Amino acid sequence: MSFSHQVRECIRSTITDQDKRFACLYGMLLYGRAVSRDSICLKSESDVFRAVFTALMHTIFPSVTLQIEERPRKNGSTLYIYRVTDAGQAATVRHTFHIHEERRVDMRNLPNNSMGTFLGGVFLTCGSMTDPEKDYHLEFTAPTELLCRDLCDILYSVGVHPNVTQRRYAWSAYLKMYEEIGDLLTFMGAQKCTLDLIDIQIDKEVKNHVNRMNNCDMANIDKVIKASERQCREIALIQQHGGLQSLSPELRELAELRLENPHLSLQELGEMLKKPIGRSGVNHRFQRISAIAGQYTGGGTPHDK
Repeated sequence: MSFSHQVRECIRSTITDQDKRFACLYGMLLYGRAVSRDSICLKSESDVFRAVFTALMHTIFPSVTLQIEERPRKNGSTLYIYRVTDAGQAATVRHTFHIHEERRVDMRNLPNNSMGTFLGGVFLTCGSMTDPEKDYHLEFTAPTELLCRDLCDILYSVGVHPNVTQRRYAWSAYLKMYEEIGDLLTFMGAQKCTLDLIDIQIDKEVKNHVNRMNNCDMANIDKVIKASERQCREIALIQQHGGLQSLSPELRELAELRLENPHLSLQELGEMLKKPIGRSGVNHRFQRISAIAGQYTGGGTPHDK
């Protein structure tokens, strides 16, 4: 089941009274592809759209004949085509909703705070949402630029800020921000989908945090290994020239421990000394060892200071 289908199911469950039925059907019709002077034609592959649209048409316009055609698709889905072909009946529907030739949103059709249900109806007709496991993207594809601009004005009024783009013969308003998508889903009545979205976002944040920690751990491990390799080279250089006996007892003990334990951290080496010291103390001793090795490479006379 796609996430878009889940959103449609949630919207379907919110259409609970006459005002919401009216507002939802208005959104579905207004943003349909073909609403002309003499006929109405809407298309959808969604079973939820079919159930909601046919129920609302029969409830609000019981005398209007709704023709339904099914066209099987190659991918196994079915395209449902809904038509009102009688010019008089189509005019009745258009006049009821004040839908004129230049289609615009008419606020008279949205009584008693039914804006959320209206947007739900628009989503049922021309909305879609990408699986949030892959990407955050909610989109409305409007049949005209004016309807797209009207939709954007409504979305702005409820606190979300869509981007707009033209795609062939349609205009799209879309959201990419996780928080705004969640707010809009809640406003349309799809609270369950909002909770699912929050769960997915939390999972992503946890995975990202784990990945960052793993990357940090790997970087630290690489750093320890490189430092250990350099320290072992410097100790080997001292062995070749003066021998570890040339070092003071505390430096010789640390040098021998490093050669025996090349993968231990400074903290771990410090804890293994006869008189344990902290990381800073171990680092200081290695700096002294490095200075002695540097005197060999520089051609000078080493002194254990």
